[in-house]
Amino acid sequence: MNFSAACVIIIYGEVIIRGKSEYDYIKNIIRRNYFMCGIVGYIGQRDCTDVLMQGLEKLEYRGYDSAGIAVFEKTGIKTVKTKGKLADMRHKLDIEGSPVGHCGIGHTRWATHGEPSDINSHPHTNGRVTIVHNGIIENYIELKEFLTEKGYTFTSQTDTEVVACLLDYYYSERNPLRAITETLKELKGSYALGIIFRDFPDRVYATRKESPLIVGIGENEYFIGSDIPAFLKYTKKYVLLDDNDIVCMKTDGIEYYDVHGIPEQKEISIAEWDVEQAQKCGYPHFMLKEIHEQPGIVAKTMESCCRDGVPYFENIGLTDDMLRDVKRVFIVACGTAMHAGIIARYAIEQLARVPVTVEVASEFRYMDPIVGEGDLVIVVSQSGETADTKAGLELAKERGAKTLAVVNVKYSAIARQADMYIHTLAGPEIAVASTKAYTAQISVMYLLAFRFAFARGMIGLQRMKELTAQALSAPAAVQRVIDRKNECQFIASKLVNADNLFFIGRSFDYALSLEGSLKLKEISYIHSEAYAAGELKHGTISLIEPGIPVITVATQANVLAKTISNMEEVKARGGMIIAVCRKGTVFAENSVDLTLEIDADLDDMLVPLPTVCALQLIAYYTSVLRGIDPDKPRNLAKAVTTE
Repeated sequence: MNFSAACVIIIYGEVIIRGKSEYDYIKNIIRRNYFMCGIVGYIGQRDCTDVLMQGLEKLEYRGYDSAGIAVFEKTGIKTVKTKGKLADMRHKLDIEGSPVGHCGIGHTRWATHGEPSDINSHPHTNGRVTIVHNGIIENYIELKEFLTEKGYTFTSQTDTEVVACLLDYYYSERNPLRAITETLKELKGSYALGIIFRDFPDRVYATRKESPLIVGIGENEYFIGSDIPAFLKYTKKYVLLDDNDIVCMKTDGIEYYDVHGIPEQKEISIAEWDVEQAQKCGYPHFMLKEIHEQPGIVAKTMESCCRDGVPYFENIGLTDDMLRDVKRVFIVACGTAMHAGIIARYAIEQLARVPVTVEVASEFRYMDPIVGEGDLVIVVSQSGETADTKAGLELAKERGAKTLAVVNVKYSAIARQADMYIHTLAGPEIAVASTKAYTAQISVMYLLAFRFAFARGMIGLQRMKELTAQALSAPAAVQRVIDRKNECQFIASKLVNADNLFFIGRSFDYALSLEGSLKLKEISYIHSEAYAAGELKHGTISLIEPGIPVITVATQANVLAKTISNMEEVKARGGMIIAVCRKGTVFAENSVDLTLEIDADLDDMLVPLPTVCALQLIAYYTSVLRGIDPDKPRNLAKAVTTE
């Protein structure tokens, strides 16, 4: 089945007709603007409904527009699904009764094709097949037309139902494996699929392409999950599925096949995470727990990258000779990870004197960047599955650049594809708004900058040791900020009724302003923008009106006087100034409304580590005081794993 010369593309509900020449470009735009869902599957002797619901609870950060499960009962497959969060699903189970069985699949949805509704919720059933799906089927319109001609009818607006129908179409002679292999030949796009067949109540099938899917190996029981926390309660043993792998989980064992249905062997790995890391442990929200974890995480991550008191990366293949020969550095990332990249840029350029460019991953591929041999491309991703970042990595490799991944999940696609990777040790980050992953990322970047500068002869061994010692002392400064969280809560109380606010700063403080603003808008829904303080006079100051909060990050000594001058310009126009500054900073009388001091005996370059923790806490408490769940902000999901 091939696309015709013209095709219909639906973008955010609008139908647009385009020729095929435009399709290849536009489809990528579509793919890059969707988030990811969470899927689980189970077969064993436990209560399947309980296992699936607990797994979905651990994956709800991936999407919470709807939820559903399908479980084999004695009389057949029972499906229960509903629009809304997992709590709505539990309520429906209480009313309708939970399916009773030992084999099934589940899903928590982030809506792509089709609005959030009961009918568009997963699982989807057509004929003899029930499935859950994460990803985007790019050619679903063509497939839908083909299947309609074959007599299939559709009840939902989703691309997923098309896959269920296609599996049923190819399902013959009671051969599920053939149905899957034939279906995969027709699919274009990204997918992770959990599949059950009506005729085989003792099997769960799964496959993936460009969307994460992991198999859990228990004692006479097996799991699938979009992420390890989905089954971490039951087992730490897991198998990574590669693109187009197929797995068949049965009551008496597990089998793996390639895309052609040929049996293959897979390596079993052991997860380093524990159950406690994926639980709230008495905190009201995961975000607050993860903020509190940062001193330990920063310390552990830095220590893992040091040897004999200095940064050490030769174990990953990043030698001094390689760093010495680098002509340019590109840092490619999205969102919070990109903001970590900006910190890295300032540090590397200041110390190593090598040019660094920070690129938004979603733009990097399509800007046709001038990148190639002699360049080092650093891709930064918490999940290691971010599609835009992964695409940037692939482009860099194609053009001959060396690639380095900074990721929090060592089994991720980006970690496996990069020439080298550094594993940040943040553990599972459940809250949608990233906190500990960010501080782990910039911790690594500082050490990389120190080693970069040493390798290129810009600093000596003694200076590298001094900087490293300071960096290793930073967790104590982070802890001091956390110990004063009540001050952050008080500042939040002054922001709770704001409609708009601004963050300003210079140099490293500007990078922090970007991250602070992002955190606050993500979880409080207050419109917030960050600006380089010197840019206020170029238009932005026209937006300053009496009472509007302006959070001024002012920790950098070399630009402090200029930042204070910008701050006073805001104050003169009636803005409410909240200064986040180093302990002992002196301001003119009546120039500041509120002050939050950072107690840190650190080089200015390293002060972002404790300072960002203060900005995270301000955002967290603002969200809570506004009655918002900071773990589950509207219209956001944790992982962006389709293009």
